[in-house]
Amino acid sequence: MHLDALTDLFTAMQASLFETVVQPTVFAVGLGGWVEDAFDATGWLLVGLLQLAALLVVIGPLERWRPVFRVTDRRAVRTDILYTLIHRLGLFRLLMFFALQPVFDDVVGPLHAAGWAGWQLDALWPGVTDVAWVSFLLYLVVLDFVDYWIHRGQHGFHWWWSLHALHHSQQQMTMWSDNRNHLLDDALRDVLIVVVAQLIGVAPGQFIALVALMQLSESLQHANIRLHFGRLGERVWISPCFHRLHHSIGHGHEAPAPAGQPPRLGGCNFGVLLPWWDVLFGTADFSRRYDPTGIRDQVEPDARGALRDYGRGFWSQQWLGLKRLIGQA
Repeated sequence: MHLDALTDLFTAMQASLFETVVQPTVFAVGLGGWVEDAFDATGWLLVGLLQLAALLVVIGPLERWRPVFRVTDRRAVRTDILYTLIHRLGLFRLLMFFALQPVFDDVVGPLHAAGWAGWQLDALWPGVTDVAWVSFLLYLVVLDFVDYWIHRGQHGFHWWWSLHALHHSQQQMTMWSDNRNHLLDDALRDVLIVVVAQLIGVAPGQFIALVALMQLSESLQHANIRLHFGRLGERVWISPCFHRLHHSIGHGHEAPAPAGQPPRLGGCNFGVLLPWWDVLFGTADFSRRYDPTGIRDQVEPDARGALRDYGRGFWSQQWLGLKRLIGQA
């Protein structure tokens, strides 16, 4: 199906969902002034619903087909499902919109009023990059490159790692684990991605499609499945095997340290969609193995004989992340 046809189909589904469910709800709760914004939010809601369907219908059976391990801690998985619902159904982005839209309006609005429309990346090569699928792939590569360096930052700065560590603390990775993040960590990443997307001229519809593709791929990467894309495929797109190494205890997020010294931040396989950046910057590890996942301090006691607690439920995980940020946990 042509890309334009898919866009038209999605727009029709979005309009139908908006008119039958969202719009009546908006008026019922007295928020009629937000109808236009509610229509945009409906797009994120629809994408989330489609993603959840893909998780349950496609990735779920794959996990049952060739699992890496047997899931024993169902409570931990249920917490990850809560994170997924918050992010994929647009609740987190809705909160981000209300919190950050005034800031964007104050900063970007005057620039647009002065005649600056940003740099349109799809106008880079007239006749080629303005073709819908070409510009889509171009934006995907650029945003993935930015995401790679954001991910390096999450692992390179101790204050950022104190938040991002929550994502790595899951010792039972499943297709629900991708969104197991501290909300502040997600906010920082999303703001950076949105700013770059606006600067290079990504259209709203393209941005939704890009995010949907990235999220679905990341759900597959975190899935509890023995899946390797082969020698060539591993170097084209990130597989569950490649990304699982990034989560492996004592390897994926640690750099070698001198004997007797504590582990240092570092690691391998930081790519989000494309392994190209890991290859280019020397952080790729294509070993074909499925190590236990988690963080060293969860399984190795410190000098006092204690293991670090990353929390069991949503609120405890968020609170402990903030305490780590200020050095109190």
